[in-house]
Amino acid sequence: MAVLLREATFTRKTKETDINVALSLDSVGSQTIDVDSGIGFLNHMYEALAKHSGWSLVLKCKGDLHIDDHHTAEDTAIALGKTFKLALGEPRGIKRFGYAYAPLDEALSRAVVDISGRPFADINLDLKREKLGSLSTEMLPHVLSSFATAADITLHVDVLKGKNDHHRAESSFKALAIALRQAVERTGTNDVPSTKGVL
Repeated sequence: MAVLLREATFTRKTKETDINVALSLDSVGSQTIDVDSGIGFLNHMYEALAKHSGWSLVLKCKGDLHIDDHHTAEDTAIALGKTFKLALGEPRGIKRFGYAYAPLDEALSRAVVDISGRPFADINLDLKREKLGSLSTEMLPHVLSSFATAADITLHVDVLKGKNDHHRAESSFKALAIALRQAVERTGTNDVPSTKGVL
């Protein structure tokens, strides 16, 4: 019996952003990762997330960057979260929980995920710089929170140590990627992983 690939597309268009996302949680063969948000460092974070999650991801955004980076960062995270939820479908036959530690040189981050159907995020990156590239560092925890809310997952991300803000941020996205990959891993059953019988 063929296993259906978990994939979805999503479009979000507002007066502030125009976003198209195509996501496959089950890359077969080689991954396709093509991200253009208009913000270089944000692209870098989404590319790291996709790479280490094992996703194929195409994300394109035209945003009102003449104002600032807020709408683009927030809306791409919302769109990606919604696409993730669509691609996953009813959470049957998955591990549900995932956790990971990811180092990047001196930095170390931990991410813990519950595909719970209950949106919640507690994000502690403790970044010191005002910007990384052209992205305001205050947007990075907001991106992670917005993704979790739109995906209907519970997410805890903590940078445990590190001195370089680039390393701290990137290790947090890599930890999330590995935790998500674990949480959506198929168990070989059709069981809903909850005593309630529904998520």
